[in-house]
Amino acid sequence: MEAQRLLSGLSPNSATPQLQKLVNSTGVRLPSSSSSSSFVESQKNRTHYTSKLNSATPLPQKPGKSTVVRLLSSSSSFIESQKIRTLYNSKLFSQKVGTRNGIEVVGNLTEAGKVSVDGVRRKKLAVFVSGGGSNFRSIYEAILQGSVHGDIVVLVTNKPDCGGAEFARDCGIPVILFPKTKDVPEGLPSINLVTSLRKFEVDFILLAGYLKLIPVELVRAYPRSILNIHPSLLPAFGGKGYYGMMVHKAVIASGARYSGPSIHFVDENYDTGRILAQRVVPVLANDTAEELAARVLLEEHQLYVEVTAALCEERVTWRQDGVPLMRSRENPNEYN
Repeated sequence: MEAQRLLSGLSPNSATPQLQKLVNSTGVRLPSSSSSSSFVESQKNRTHYTSKLNSATPLPQKPGKSTVVRLLSSSSSFIESQKIRTLYNSKLFSQKVGTRNGIEVVGNLTEAGKVSVDGVRRKKLAVFVSGGGSNFRSIYEAILQGSVHGDIVVLVTNKPDCGGAEFARDCGIPVILFPKTKDVPEGLPSINLVTSLRKFEVDFILLAGYLKLIPVELVRAYPRSILNIHPSLLPAFGGKGYYGMMVHKAVIASGARYSGPSIHFVDENYDTGRILAQRVVPVLANDTAEELAARVLLEEHQLYVEVTAALCEERVTWRQDGVPLMRSRENPNEYN
């Protein structure tokens, strides 16, 4: 029904050559840009499209997995046109398989049917935020674009009204409040948080501007599976009290000539886990904390997407001395 609805809203000018070829093969007539079709005529076209879709559209589909097709409307916003809704109450959920020539293929999966690429199962991600969640949004958009072989299945926040939580709700991503406090009485205690994440079958946890210390129970439940991003070149300017603009002010005051984001695995303390990836940016002579923060944030968005992709593709390995390394996608014998 979704494909029928979107098809009826297309015009000849907005159809791509591939989509026009598909439409021609089904015999469906797109509405003229200069005149509107009657309601009855449009219903006939929709019915005709439905009856011929399977025979006219050779979409890739594995046995045992149903597939629906959503034709992307050129007038829709990026997020709205590619939104993936999750139906957890029925144990049935939709996940993006890929995009081919402007046609988004969404596979309906159950617990027994997992989408995999080259034998690697698609991973399930939980993201923790306390603010606007710009890194969360970057990862989410990279997933929609097919750059990350995983899905964000739940968002955890200590601030129910923060921008990251609102974005998650708009995208149909469940939101968990944690921890339970006087200001957030509906928040979960630590033991219940672990149980909830297990129910979502979370593989990896990504901290993206989450300002609370991760409880020991969670660290032990997800060993080598929790990542955090920090806006300095750790181990410098890290630890309790170093977050947000405070980090950048401290970097400038120190006279450091370079800064940049670090992504590290999470242990039981602030910013002391093993470092997986870093990016370097210059600290300019007349930088303000806001200018340096903006420069670092641009690198954060790119780096976190690259690291998340490597996690989901199982390209993160561990040296014998416990140092994590990230293998190159193009050459597995090289490390990023």
